[in-house]
Amino acid sequence: MRLTDLLHPHLDDVTSVVDATSGGLRLDHYLHLPPGVELRRHQEPVGEGELMLLCYGPDLALHGAEADCLAALERMRPGGRGLIVFGHPGTELPYHRLLDSLVAHRCQVLHAASLGYTHLHSGAVFACTEELLPPHDWFGHPLPADGFATALRIADEYVLADFVSRSQRARLIDLERAAEETARALETARADGLAERLAAALRDKDQLSTALRRARERTGVLEARVAMLEGSTSLRIGKALVSAARSPKRRAARLPGELYGLWRQRKAKGGRPAGLRTSATVPAPEPQADDRFHLAHRALSVAPRDRLVITGVLTDGTARDFAADAVVSRVLPHDGRLLVERTDPDVFLVQLSACAAQEGPWSLTGTGLAPDLDRRLAELVSQARGLGRTAVLWRDGPASSAPGLTLLPWDTVLDGDTGTALCRLDPVTDGRDRLRDVFLQDSTRVRLARLAALTGGPDPLAERRIAVLAAPRDATDVARLVAQTLGQLHRPAEVIVADPAGLALGELTAASVAVHAGPPTAPWVADWTDLTEDRPDTLLLDLLCAQEFSGADAVGHTPAADDYAFVPALKPLLVRRSLLDSGTPPDSWSRAGHRLFAVRGKEPS
Repeated sequence: MRLTDLLHPHLDDVTSVVDATSGGLRLDHYLHLPPGVELRRHQEPVGEGELMLLCYGPDLALHGAEADCLAALERMRPGGRGLIVFGHPGTELPYHRLLDSLVAHRCQVLHAASLGYTHLHSGAVFACTEELLPPHDWFGHPLPADGFATALRIADEYVLADFVSRSQRARLIDLERAAEETARALETARADGLAERLAAALRDKDQLSTALRRARERTGVLEARVAMLEGSTSLRIGKALVSAARSPKRRAARLPGELYGLWRQRKAKGGRPAGLRTSATVPAPEPQADDRFHLAHRALSVAPRDRLVITGVLTDGTARDFAADAVVSRVLPHDGRLLVERTDPDVFLVQLSACAAQEGPWSLTGTGLAPDLDRRLAELVSQARGLGRTAVLWRDGPASSAPGLTLLPWDTVLDGDTGTALCRLDPVTDGRDRLRDVFLQDSTRVRLARLAALTGGPDPLAERRIAVLAAPRDATDVARLVAQTLGQLHRPAEVIVADPAGLALGELTAASVAVHAGPPTAPWVADWTDLTEDRPDTLLLDLLCAQEFSGADAVGHTPAADDYAFVPALKPLLVRRSLLDSGTPPDSWSRAGHRLFAVRGKEPS
């Protein structure tokens, strides 16, 4: 929720908002006060027709001191209202430090809600009153006024809420304790695996020493052969003939003497004097067995690593779906060790369904029916962990189908399916709501983001970032831009304006939306230059759903209201940044080979 959404329902009969904050945080640009309500700052009592703005949080320089907040409450008079914003997370809100002062000054809390800012997490509206006021429901609407019924409701809700919160706090404590125990067990398991990693390192060292020794032996044989060839009579005769051919006047006269000298040297060494067409016979080295495995097909890249790199045992379908957002290399039983070493993956991933299947190179692994494959997979897991890579078991089926996999030393185990690629859905059959749900919660990209968070690899969800191009001219445009940006179900990552310093866009920055001038950095760009246009809160969400479904370079609408269809021309609403940077005119995008995908222009929220 935005601060203005919490404040505006309580501005009836209010003519001025009194800023009583004492920290460095300025909330002027968050309020968006309607006409007729002015923002003031004074030290006088706050009564009828006024609303006091307070701030309380852990950062004294930003939110102000607790003593200043308590002192401001002493200025409250009957009929006055107040809004206090908190810098503490909702689960750590120290309301007990303010509760006594609120009661002492006849202040009743009417509504509390969470705020979506980086430094302001919640807020509460209160009123100074001589009689009990009706509270508000979860949506901020006042309940019917009845003094005794209101008191009963407050008392009952206090007891029940305290009971529920106590059980939730106890559960939270248990979960935190379980998380700590799990972390300790994981550290112990990693410590126990140190000897195994050392043994693997020693084996690798022995293999490297053997390879180095073989290379040195072959180098010695080649050096001996080169020395023998350089000392052969055939080579010396050839050099003499080449020198004579290059300089006939000077070297041709000396050629007979040089050839006679070579013949005398050969005779003195016991060589055969008959003829000069002799050559030294050098025994060829015995061919060494080539014990390397050659990779027939692999995904390799020399660009900076900006995608998650996965190496492991995967099914055909999972490998295809993951390959859209990650570099995927599937190991085989004979090349696994070399592939893990050469690809240097972010994660070594083993999918249970790929092992429990009846067909495939890793079929029956972990079932006890293929001990050879079990041993090879155990070696790969140990090798990956020895190289400092995360070994993950993706348990997308019952553990009983491959019980042997559970015994391996995994760093992490993920339960659940691998997600659904949006391109596999049917927009007509599944509907727009189904596409949105899969996009937000169950898509393959979301599953990969969970995997990336566990391994510290690049986040695939970064490909969903959107930059909004805007040109606000006045305060009204700024208010519409902020409202449309923060109201989107898929919030933009950045807003591009010509002069951000001269605009009141601090609320966007506080909501983790970057505001800057210059070229956009997000992969996708939306043109919101016309701020008079009404944009539903599902606009960017539906555009990205259509893009992931189609893989298009630009998404927009057509005059014919085409929906989920490739078209030769459209009005672009979402464009790939690289396409914009190319400078290609929009009317020639399709002829240049770029894919254009149409969705309906507007839909109700």
